[in-house]
Amino acid sequence: MRRRQNRLPPLDYLIAFEAAARLGGFTAAAARLNLSQAAVSRQIKLLEEHLGARLFHRRYRSVVLTREGQAFLQHVSLALDQVEQGLEGLREAVERPRVTLAATQSVSTLWLMPRLRRLRQDHPNLDIHLVSTDIDAEALAGEHDLVILRGEGAWPDFEAELLLSEEVFPVCAPDYATDRKLHDLEALRRCTLITVASHHSEWMDWSRWLKSKGMADSSEMPSLSFNTYALSIQAAVDGLGVALGWRYLVDCHLAEGSLIKPLAESVRTRSGYFLLQRRGDVPSGAAQVVRDWLFAEARAADTPQAQHAFPCLETGSHSP
Repeated sequence: MRRRQNRLPPLDYLIAFEAAARLGGFTAAAARLNLSQAAVSRQIKLLEEHLGARLFHRRYRSVVLTREGQAFLQHVSLALDQVEQGLEGLREAVERPRVTLAATQSVSTLWLMPRLRRLRQDHPNLDIHLVSTDIDAEALAGEHDLVILRGEGAWPDFEAELLLSEEVFPVCAPDYATDRKLHDLEALRRCTLITVASHHSEWMDWSRWLKSKGMADSSEMPSLSFNTYALSIQAAVDGLGVALGWRYLVDCHLAEGSLIKPLAESVRTRSGYFLLQRRGDVPSGAAQVVRDWLFAEARAADTPQAQHAFPCLETGSHSP
């Protein structure tokens, strides 16, 4: 670094040189840089002494680059352009606030993604960094402004507010329900149950759901298992069986008719999706904007009109 400092001339000299070369004279450069002509002339002279090379041929009313000056100008112009681009990028980064939001993969894919376009439209000057993970420790360990996780509202060191309540019910394609005459709970025994393999053993599965409805023995029912929730929902859309649908996560499929609720029965739990912020942290203005927007979207999702507003996404996601 010290060697570079000794070799590089002051930036003011380079700026004066580039302006004089581009504008064709010291006077024009002085006017552009808001300096005196004598100041520009002196800076260029000092630059030439520093370099040990003559950069301009001085004429009566103009200056002309020497061969050395022409070669040097290419490097100076490129360097100044790069510095200017770096400054512009830095200003944009400072002027455009960024919010990092971590969420479970199912929420990210099926609830957040269909709404991100509207978030961008509502807040075009806000940058969003979405982290999708089903590993709670990963979501909680990072320096995320906001976190959405499923649970009952208790996370050490975090303030939690319920964003989406949890209601679970069977869903399937319309033709599948018709073919299997799926009109009551007993008809589920004629169906393939679509399951999700997950390390979150506390999440609702078919065994728990059926047991809550008095159908304890489900071991003989055919099943089809996936390791991601989105795949299980897509399998149901494709008519491969009956999946458990989480309210809010399957609303767009229900709205467009690719899935139906063949049965009236559902299970409400004490769990839900909570919005977390680290206790004691003062949220930035941008994070507060996103927080308020998320809660507004959650309230709007309870209206039938809102359920028709979002297209379904057929991308991978883990269990709810």
